[in-house]
Amino acid sequence: MIIQKSIQFLILCFSALFPQNQNLGDKRVGIVGLGSIGFQVAKRIEAFGCSISYNSRKPKASVPYPFYSNVCELAANCDALIICCALTAQTRHMVNREVLLALGKDGVVVNIARGAIIDEKALVRCLVEGEIRGAGLDVFENEPNVPAELLSLDNVVMSPHRAVGTPESIADLYKLIMRNLDAFFNNKPLLNLVKEE
Repeated sequence: MIIQKSIQFLILCFSALFPQNQNLGDKRVGIVGLGSIGFQVAKRIEAFGCSISYNSRKPKASVPYPFYSNVCELAANCDALIICCALTAQTRHMVNREVLLALGKDGVVVNIARGAIIDEKALVRCLVEGEIRGAGLDVFENEPNVPAELLSLDNVVMSPHRAVGTPESIADLYKLIMRNLDAFFNNKPLLNLVKEE
């Protein structure tokens, strides 16, 4: 259900930020963070005919998508950049002005991860100055505060971060918590440990 809600938000962003005379299927989509959520987003976006590439901590041998070790290079080679990675010390403000400029005037950035992965001041500047086409955001750097500049722009789609707010997602989250607690108290590896670099 988390993936379905994320995809619904992505489709809303694409339809609002790309003019009606452009086809979603022609887009090159870069995904930052090809973990479990990023991979599911990639599979669904690929079904629309988009070409997928990605950035992650390291290349994944099991996926067919081109890998970029540098987020700026990924941005330069896509029409839309979707942020799906975890927020860590290494990913804070990873999507900065340089990355947004590499995305270019026709590029769209969509953040469904954590707000602080994007340098929000740089994002606002790029949106206001027309250095990127638009942004789709359901997370913000200093939640619950949304910058007034973002609220006044017509090239931004915003939504509450509600992907885990469904009964199915809450039940799945509860099961995952219980399985992790069971693993921890039985001295077994945790199921979804996020490793810091």
